[in-house]
Amino acid sequence: MSLKYSNTTADYLNWNEAMNLIHKLTKDGEHNASLLIAIGCFWGLRISDILALRWNQILEVEEFTIIEKKTGKNRTIRINQQLKRHIVDCYKQINPMGINSPILVSQKGTVYSVQRINVILKELKSKYKLSVKNFSCHSLRKTFGRQVYNNNSENAELALVKLMELFNHSSISITKRYLGLKQEELLQTYDSLTF
Repeated sequence: MSLKYSNTTADYLNWNEAMNLIHKLTKDGEHNASLLIAIGCFWGLRISDILALRWNQILEVEEFTIIEKKTGKNRTIRINQQLKRHIVDCYKQINPMGINSPILVSQKGTVYSVQRINVILKELKSKYKLSVKNFSCHSLRKTFGRQVYNNNSENAELALVKLMELFNHSSISITKRYLGLKQEELLQTYDSLTF
């Protein structure tokens, strides 16, 4: 938790570390957490949209459309095959009340709150010794963004345009700032000098 009236920025998780975390959580029987990390990293949704998802929207479908809570805009998500298998495995292990149930339900039978998700993520950071500095639910969205950007580094501008559209940002400069690229690009100037 951050101090009251303080401003903290979520950091992204290294992609390989995120994928390892998903596998470790599954191995440890932490299927809710594994599903949360996987969906957050693969889809880049805000936590409010993840918490609103129901099993019938994501189970055994190729793609689905949501209306984002924050923007009110439609967003269509395509589910890649590896994630689809993971969702099915989590569904079987979690064994929810029904196909219309929310995907992330606590032991009390209620949908997790954003605050509780942040507490869980901080516990995971400590337990699994994650290298991310400020780990919160927004870190998952940023992890998605950084991976899309890194996977398309040969055409970085196109990657930024795609992310701008997916994140519903009004400009590429906002997307760059969101991903922390401006500061990183400035610091790389020092690395480009040779002796």
